[in-house]
Amino acid sequence: MSNKDEIIQRAENALDKIRPYLQADGGDVKFVELTHDNVLIVDLIGACEHCPFSKFTLKLGVEQTIMQEVPEIQSVVVRTE
Repeated sequence: MSNKDEIIQRAENALDKIRPYLQADGGDVKFVELTHDNVLIVDLIGACEHCPFSKFTLKLGVEQTIMQEVPEIQSVVVRTE
């Protein structure tokens, strides 16, 4: 397993820890990509997708947890299309 694969697996495991809290409010988070500079790109789905507080959820919940679990991650951002 490459270093990038290991980081992705650890990030997915951290997302699994966050997921029940988001699902309790009708939302969820989905891994999209880990960039070459260790930025984790995710989709917020369900109720989280259009929630006016999703930026707070992302930064104070998702990003904080991910970066504690996987310090190699530089930031967590929502995919823009």
